[in-house]
This record gives sequence, structure tokens and C-alpha cells, in this order.
Amino acid sequence: MDSSDTQFYDQNAAVYAVRDRSLPQRRLDAFLNALPAGASILELGCGGGQDAAYMISRGFNVTPTDGSPEMAQQAEKLIGKPVIARRFEELEDDQIYDGIWAEASLLHVRRSDLPGIFNRIRKALKTSGIFHASFKAGDTEGYDSFGRYYNYLSADWLNDLLISTGWKDISLNETDGGGYDGKPTKWLRMRARKSTRSAT
Repeated sequence: MDSSDTQFYDQNAAVYAVRDRSLPQRRLDAFLNALPAGASILELGCGGGQDAAYMISRGFNVTPTDGSPEMAQQAEKLIGKPVIARRFEELEDDQIYDGIWAEASLLHVRRSDLPGIFNRIRKALKTSGIFHASFKAGDTEGYDSFGRYYNYLSADWLNDLLISTGWKDISLNETDGGGYDGKPTKWLRMRARKSTRSAT
């Protein structure tokens, strides 16, 4: 995450964690239904902890993380278990998780850093593990009105990145939605499975 992103979430954690947000239950259920019962899941960028709480309620073994220490503390209040304050580039796990959930979090990673982060995610997954993420769709980079960095991605760009970093069974779709800034937003959702071949 950009330092300005971390600063924003640290300073606004209490308000952001309890904002009016619809749980992405359909996407969560599709992700969870592709995993074994009780599977081990890493959440990258858990925010207020709502997604983690839902996955835990479904009987999954969830490790929630967030790059903002203040946001991690807010999530702990809802989840009732420790939340790891860790940046994406600090992920060092090796073949531990059945699934990795990154809803609206990796969109703060600079484009040039995404291949390395995707390789870290791939390494952290077990063989044939499932990876879910969502991004704001586009073809540029920039900052929003709150000073947060975004790596607006196209489906073609993301598909090429997934192929080059060792993923298969790639699913991409665009949907209309919104964001914290209240503006209409086109979202790019992805799901992929870890390939057994080495990443390039």
C-alpha cells in the first residue's frame, strides 16, 4: 500500500469500519463453495472485519490481515480474534492456505508491484488453491479525492498478469457498483486457481 493509503485508513479506521457496506455474500459464497469444508483462508485487507466474520460463521479457518494497524484493531472488535497488521509485501507464508480473499484491497498496490505481490500470494497457497480479488476497472493509475492510490486495471491487463504469474481457471467479470467516495464505480472481479507450473 501507498503510505498515503495507510495514513488514510489509520486516521479514519473507526468511521470506515462501521460505514454502511453491503456484505458481498454472493461472491463470498461462490468463493467458499469452491473450497473444502473448514478450509484455511488468508484475508488480505480485512477492513472492518465483516467478510472475515462471515467466513468464520461458515466454519472456515480464517487468518485476517490488514495493512493499517488501526483498522486491524477495529476488525478485532467485530471478529473477536486477533487480526495481523501486515502489509502485502510482507507476506512470506509458504503453501499454507486453501484460499486467499482480497476484496477491494489489492487495488491500492502500485501496478509495478503487482507481479511480485501475486507471486507472494501464489506461494502462500497450497496446490490448486483459490485466489479472489477485486479492483476498480480502468486503464490508468491515480489518486481519489481522499488521497488514496488506485491501480485501475483492465480485464486484459489483469488476465495477462495472472497468466504470467502462474494461475489457471481464470474468471474475470465487470460489475457496476459504488465506493466509499459515493461515486458510481465499475468493478473488476477475479478468481483464479494456483497452477502447478512455476511462475515466470
